[in-house]
Amino acid sequence: MDANVAKLINEQINHEFYSAYLYLEFANYYGSIGLDGFENWYRIQAMEERDHAMLFYQYLQNNGEKITFEAIRKPECTLTNSMDPLKAGFEHEKFVTSLINGIYAAAYEVHDFRTMQLLDWFVKEQGEEEKNAADMITKMELFGADSKGLYMLNAELKARVYSAPSLVL
Repeated sequence: MDANVAKLINEQINHEFYSAYLYLEFANYYGSIGLDGFENWYRIQAMEERDHAMLFYQYLQNNGEKITFEAIRKPECTLTNSMDPLKAGFEHEKFVTSLINGIYAAAYEVHDFRTMQLLDWFVKEQGEEEKNAADMITKMELFGADSKGLYMLNAELKARVYSAPSLVL
């Protein structure tokens, strides 16, 4: 495996764990203001991000690459209203997409087709993540100011259940 591609994937493991940490921060915020559905949605989102880290971890292991863990920094976000985590989450997902695209570009440059195949799943996943984040903002803008609408949106998010990714490495 190309050393730069392996380094970028190793860094991505840390970014994915940070994403999980960030989403737990969002879950914690929503729990503190009584929106347990939003809390549930972000706790599950954190589990998904942890799974993404572990997929990259397993991929590097399968390719005989050394994995180096770095410190996960504290989320630096100011959450003062129920829209703040949604907007921060959307911006974060766009950032993660740029990181995945960077790894893909590096793999493409060295004709690392196996890594590109792995990344195809992540490219698709990031499209879904960005759409979900944008949809959450739209729903909050439409219904969040109305207490009955917020109650229904919260109930919808509370119904989300965790399912592990089905990517075979």
